[in-house]
Amino acid sequence: MEIILKDKKQAWLHALRLRTLPLALSSIFLASFIATDHGHFRWEVLVLASLTTILLQVLSNLANDYGDSIHGADSEEREGPIRAVQSGMISKDEMKKAMYLVGALAFISGVTLLLIALLQQPMILIIFLALGILAIFAAINYTSGSNPYGYVGLGDISVFLFFGILGVMGTYFLYAVEWNGFLLLPAAALGCFSTSVLNINNIRDIHADRLAGKRSLAVRMGKANAKIYNWLLIIGGNLFLLMYTVVDGSYGGLLFLLVSPVMIINALGVSKSDKAAQIDPYLKKTALSTFFCVSAFGVGLLIF
Repeated sequence: MEIILKDKKQAWLHALRLRTLPLALSSIFLASFIATDHGHFRWEVLVLASLTTILLQVLSNLANDYGDSIHGADSEEREGPIRAVQSGMISKDEMKKAMYLVGALAFISGVTLLLIALLQQPMILIIFLALGILAIFAAINYTSGSNPYGYVGLGDISVFLFFGILGVMGTYFLYAVEWNGFLLLPAAALGCFSTSVLNINNIRDIHADRLAGKRSLAVRMGKANAKIYNWLLIIGGNLFLLMYTVVDGSYGGLLFLLVSPVMIINALGVSKSDKAAQIDPYLKKTALSTFFCVSAFGVGLLIF
């Protein structure tokens, strides 16, 4: 699991954590599949929403690298992959400048998206603009800032809301310019899956986080209970998605059930693993299985 950073280019690529992008895009794609099924698809919304989400995720990754380095979570006790600032390849000042740049790009992309999608709805545009600013704030302050909310166990709630509820329902609204209460079900499903990925990350880092005073939910619950919590998230997410297909009559979406066994296998692997090196691979596996679950669901909606 140990990665040796050989030069600054590799350090920057490592800091971007490209493996997190499929999970970040899952909310956009899930909403886009449903919007297409309902006759509301728009290419410009898909492109700009995806770009904004990628930039916000990269911002969050950079801020996490920076924040954990200054708050002590990325110490020699940490068993996860080495971080860019921790390695010394990238200075704290360089990371802060990168955060400002990516944050500005995310703001520009987001504002452009809102102007294109909601120009005729000025009051709603202002509400979405406020939510966008809140998303930037959340991305930066998860582990950085003077009072990072990730250090007091609020990361799970933030991920559930931004990757699930707001990510799916907000993106759908940008397509259709209408609310659909039934979308709470698939939005909650993706919120559960995304929170599972964070939870696995926190289970892996539980020892170092405890020493650094980072009171993640996994630290608060303990490893055994965090693994049970992971099962609840995976099972709950599948049930929410199943309920939506039944309530909405979108039976083609049941194609996602082909991916469900993979998610169960991943959850079982997390339960059976104890060391950080054993748990770490399930981060990528769970994130990718979430992306494939969304893809299977969407393909099923469109072809059946």
